Parts: sequence; structure tokens; C-alpha cells
Amino acid sequence: MSKPIIGIPAGHIVNKSGVKVYQSPWMDVNAILAAGGLPVLLPAALPLDEIPALVAQYDGFYLSGGGDINPEVYGEESHERVYGVNPERDDFELAFVRQIILQDKPLLTVCRGTQMLNVACGGTLYVDIASHIPGAKKHDWWPYYKRNKLVHDVSVTAGSRFAKIMETPVLHTNSLHHQSINRVGDGLQSVAFASDGVIEALEHPDKRFIFGVQWHPEWLQDQQPMRAIYQEFVRACQEDNGTQG
Repeated sequence: MSKPIIGIPAGHIVNKSGVKVYQSPWMDVNAILAAGGLPVLLPAALPLDEIPALVAQYDGFYLSGGGDINPEVYGEESHERVYGVNPERDDFELAFVRQIILQDKPLLTVCRGTQMLNVACGGTLYVDIASHIPGAKKHDWWPYYKRNKLVHDVSVTAGSRFAKIMETPVLHTNSLHHQSINRVGDGLQSVAFASDGVIEALEHPDKRFIFGVQWHPEWLQDQQPMRAIYQEFVRACQEDNGTQG
């Protein structure tokens, strides 16, 4: 049985040698490999008019974490805590997600990727949780903490498709974000929440497999529910390419 090919949009950074490089976090790649997928990086410099053809060629797609989306993209003002804005990546991923949804391809997103999914569907974000959500707990457990540090529980909405994948009503997660979903985008549903009401997961019930989580399950692969996210994603990608055994 051939393994599904999964595209990962990759933004650029300037490395310590002053060279621009396109990259994706190793843990994301490793989690997909462990689940049986074949990840391929797609640099955000690719022409936007080539996106429909690119989406058609791959079996599924994965959006990783990273710097903030430019608040202007979703109609908000910037904030002193906004960091790592990359207009090239924003434009590429916005167009990419919309085409993935149009072609009904499997999509899994984490952290920034989930925020991008929401924005691509017309939703908005809280530009900074601590500044804009009264009573919110600490969600930005970085950079001075281990990325697999479990810091809060997430309650999964009963009856959701996401709940069937998780097979548990409560998850124990890390948390590495200072922004979160505000208005949920068109076609999406919020299906998991932190105790302070911050939205922690989205799904698109009208599509075959579109799920997004706000935490970083790639760093928590010692937990079966976190592995299940990737396993079900890869299974959906296998169904897409017709190789499900």
C-alpha cells in the first residue's frame, strides 16, 4: 500500500548565516512520518496561481505553527506582542487553505495553522489573549518552558467528529500561543475549549477531514489521543489517494 503524500506549506526565516531558508518544524514532520504519511515541504514562494494544481496533486495537507498572522488580514489592529509576521506566508496559506476546502482535501492544522484555517474561512482572532479576554488563563507557556509541558485541560464537545477521534472527553495539553480564535469562520465549528472558554479545536463538519487544534500535539506523541489525531489524518489521506487497504 503506497503512503499518502502530504504537503506542508513552509515559510521562510533568515538563518544565523544571513541566508533565507524555508523550513518546517521537525516534530511535525516526525509525527506525520510515524503515522504513515510522507510529508513534503512546499515553500511559500511558489506562485499563487499554481495553487489549484498543487492541491490537486497531493493527498492531504498540514499547517504547522509559527509566527503571528498579520492582524490586518482579519480586520484588527496590531499589538505590541504581535511577532514573526510573514506576509508571503500569510498570502500563500490563505490561498492554499481556501483551495483545499474547495477541493475537499484532508487538512490538519496546529496552533498558527488553526488560526489561519479560521481566518481563511472569514473568522477573526483575539490579537492577544491576555489583553483582550478578561479572566483568561496563561496560554503562552513559551519560550522558557519545555514544549511538552502539560499546563491545562481541554474539554472536547460530546457528539462532535473530533470527540470520536479523541475517545476521551478531556485532554491534557501543552499551550504555546498568545492569540486565539474569536469569531469562528464560515462552515467551521468549535469543538474543544479550555476552562476559561478559549477555543482549542475546530472542525468542518461538511468536509471529509478538516480539523484544527490550538495546542501542539506533535510534542505530545506519548499520549494516544495525540497520536490518534495524526493517525486519523493519514487514514483520511489514504482514502483520498485510494490506497486504503
